[in-house]
Amino acid sequence: MVTAHEQYLKLGQTDTERQFAYRELFRHHMDNNLLHEVREALNQELVLGSERFKDEIEQMLQRRVRAGRPGRPRVEENVVYYGEY
Repeated sequence: MVTAHEQYLKLGQTDTERQFAYRELFRHHMDNNLLHEVREALNQELVLGSERFKDEIEQMLQRRVRAGRPGRPRVEENVVYYGEY
């Protein structure tokens, strides 16, 4: 048996209302730039939103939720390496 999802049932009182409301959710196309930002954030497990929102999420999760600086960290010139290269 198939049971309708609770959130789908909340879209309307009748099947017709729910079907119309569901179609309306996807009627507008998302801007390509916004779609790219969403995909990048998902792929990198980052938070998408305002800086204030990101600050709040970082505080709650106690971890970084925004992209770091690209590239490898700089190596101090005074560091001595031992072993083979």
